[in-house]
Amino acid sequence: MTDLQNPRILRAEIRAQRFTGPTSGVGGDALQANLVILPEAEAAAFLRFAQANPQPIPLLAVGAPGDPSLPSLGNGIDLRHDLSRYRVWHDGALVGEPADIADLWRDDLVSFAIGCSFSFEDALVQAGLPVRHQSAGRNVPMYRTNIPTRPAGPFEGPVVVSMRAMPAAAAIEAVQICASLPLAHGAPVHLGDPALIGISDIMTPDYGDAPVIEEGDIPVFWACGVTPQAAILAAKPAFAITHAPGYMLVTDIPAGQAERRLRGVHARPGA
Repeated sequence: MTDLQNPRILRAEIRAQRFTGPTSGVGGDALQANLVILPEAEAAAFLRFAQANPQPIPLLAVGAPGDPSLPSLGNGIDLRHDLSRYRVWHDGALVGEPADIADLWRDDLVSFAIGCSFSFEDALVQAGLPVRHQSAGRNVPMYRTNIPTRPAGPFEGPVVVSMRAMPAAAAIEAVQICASLPLAHGAPVHLGDPALIGISDIMTPDYGDAPVIEEGDIPVFWACGVTPQAAILAAKPAFAITHAPGYMLVTDIPAGQAERRLRGVHARPGA
């Protein structure tokens, strides 16, 4: 049986298009990453946007123009092939969700790898906490909120959040676990009533699948790396590529080591 908990094996399966699903629950304890790819002309403004909003957009690495590798995150990573689903944007409109972007790659493209909440799910599971979308075989639910980002250049928009429902005691423990993982969005941004952050129907997420909520659960919301996709809708760059929500780049770095190994390099082009 293929070991999908090994990040390098998982990336090879994705590259061969034998694994085509969301990456929650696979990759073991590896740090996972959202992806934004923009022409160099827009990259400086997006970098400022990310730096102004470190909780929803924690930068892990920034690629050099035209380079699809991110060597600080894993040996042999090739962003043209190593995600199981991408999104392609023209003038802020979603125009496709391919499984490979080799035919779209350009010499002026700059890649941004952004921390992902999937990176702390292994720690939650190891602590015996429920991760209900994993157990149900679903993608995590994600929602646009009324929480604003800090704008930079043309980039602005609402914070997007992911949600995991769990009993209150488990939520307290989850806060403690995640607070030590800032490159995976850190502690939750909200617990409880979704209406307070602008979510009118928790059963109808803007991205991902409908949540699994059991009796006695409270919803727990984390900042989400889909936030840049909301900003792309506002900025309307002529061309952009992102990951499809839930379909992440799985790196070689254990999530618990990310802060030590990436400190000081994650905002340097080519890192």
